[in-house]
Amino acid sequence: MKLIGVIPARYASTRFPGKPLHLIAGRPLIQRVVERCRLAKSLSDVVVATDDARIAEVASKFATVELTRGDHPSGTDRIAEVAGRIAADGYINIQGDEPLMDPAVIEAVAAALVGQEMSTAATPIKELSEFENPNVVKVVVGATGRALYFSRYAIPFLRDHAERPARERLAAFPFLKHLGIYGYRRPTLLRLVTFPVSPLEAAEKLEQLRALENGIAIAVARVNHDSVGVDVPGDVARVERLLGEFSLG
Repeated sequence: MKLIGVIPARYASTRFPGKPLHLIAGRPLIQRVVERCRLAKSLSDVVVATDDARIAEVASKFATVELTRGDHPSGTDRIAEVAGRIAADGYINIQGDEPLMDPAVIEAVAAALVGQEMSTAATPIKELSEFENPNVVKVVVGATGRALYFSRYAIPFLRDHAERPARERLAAFPFLKHLGIYGYRRPTLLRLVTFPVSPLEAAEKLEQLRALENGIAIAVARVNHDSVGVDVPGDVARVERLLGEFSLG
């Protein structure tokens, strides 16, 4: 199966304008992400999909670049435009702000896509701060390994532990954190972006719910790696420290 890794990259960001080009230990953030993705042997190529000429100029030195329209409402739509020009069996949507992306996670998502329409990854929630944080998306998975639901709320609701402190609730059930990486079969991706925003997607502001509401199953690969992203300028120092520890290890 031919798989293409696609990294959507936008210059405009409310919290961190120009983030893809910000230097992380001497290299642009987007380059750091590309380098990690190239370690995943399941990917035939790694493509940076951007609507910004500044990002395209820099990224063209170390990756395949596709200039896309500027009006895409989501990264999925941007990847679908790339899929319309670069043929492959499937595409792996990789976040452009995770310079410590573990290639094993990409491999797990690629493996989960075999025989499925979509795939993604999840990891156990260990920190109380993530359990209570609505920006950390949770997922519940069925016996078949497919996602039942994604939410910003801590799901499932533990009725027998409802009155207990959050720390005890976290310890009482194997809650899963959703990692923002997706695998799509090409026909599924092109079909998904034709659907309008779904009611659950609008309510939770989670685009993966559009797939579930339209009957597209999402296989979930369980991994031990946790995502470490650069969301705001204050994250840079922490990521550079972790990058140094990772290199030494």
